[in-house]
Amino acid sequence: MDSSERAPVRVSLLAVPESTPATLYGLYEVFSAAGITWSQLTGERQDCRRMDTRIVAAGGEAFRCAVGAPIAPHASIEQTPQSDLIVVGDLSLQADQDPGSRWARERAWIVRQFAQGAVVCSVCTGSVLLAAAGLLDGVEATTHWSAARLFSTHFPSVRLRPERILVPAGPEHRIVTSGGSASWEDLALYLVARFCGEAEAVRIAKIFVFGDRSEGQAPYAAMAVPRRHDDRLIAECQAWLAEHYAARNPVALMVERSGLSERTFNRRFKTATGYSCVEYVQALRIEEAKQLLEATDDATDAIARAVGYEDPAFFRRLFKRRTGTTPARYRRRFRRSGLKSPV
Repeated sequence: MDSSERAPVRVSLLAVPESTPATLYGLYEVFSAAGITWSQLTGERQDCRRMDTRIVAAGGEAFRCAVGAPIAPHASIEQTPQSDLIVVGDLSLQADQDPGSRWARERAWIVRQFAQGAVVCSVCTGSVLLAAAGLLDGVEATTHWSAARLFSTHFPSVRLRPERILVPAGPEHRIVTSGGSASWEDLALYLVARFCGEAEAVRIAKIFVFGDRSEGQAPYAAMAVPRRHDDRLIAECQAWLAEHYAARNPVALMVERSGLSERTFNRRFKTATGYSCVEYVQALRIEEAKQLLEATDDATDAIARAVGYEDPAFFRRLFKRRTGTTPARYRRRFRRSGLKSPV
């Protein structure tokens, strides 16, 4: 990455009196986790951009939003001269409300930001504010299905696609609208993939358990950080195993390297790491298999052999036992290219 790609993404979440808090704070939490939380949970190093996220409003003072919850902006729009990314969340609107007379300061600010190169996005009825600012004239956009009549009445030049969940449009896809209040999750993953990389979007999906949850949380879970310890011998074996987990019978090889009896080694390993030797090896192998399923087109049998299992049927059974799903279903769910532009 060059310096501009490593610099944090400057994100402004625009709050107005009609904003609903769930989308606003959900986006804030997800974007703030990019590049940080996965390492905290798993110990795995992340090399991706972070997202410097702030809630901004016309005034910098706290106010109560449409549903009565308090919103405390980090800054006013005048204190936010330049953003890389702006998101307008879901808005609570009356069916007969004329949006053309509202948000004058916010609309002017968004137009300036867009002219300076910002990517401008909306969730659900937040697209009404973008339409009122003139940014959606002549381009495709989506919104909540209930707002279709409002668009036909007030913004007939917008090429509305209410059946779509996510619509990137405009020059360089610098306008992105999403439909339905829950679509903020889809938008968040799209934007993390776009600004921080597909691998980070996959990690964010796992952290927040985004997507099809019908099989529970197991498909999203990753190997937790092994407990900290001062057993130097076991630490050396862990370092060796990180490079040789695919070796035939790695537990026996670690025991041999340690010079201890098998029983003593197993006891020390469990005391130090919190895992039995076999559980630790299986966890490492399954995590590597997940990475290969996410990032490659390799056949499942080839992946099984690559991580140390000569019997593909055993690998499939083990994978399902540990993740709650099959390798094929896991790949369909977390395929990285699927997060790049989920339109």
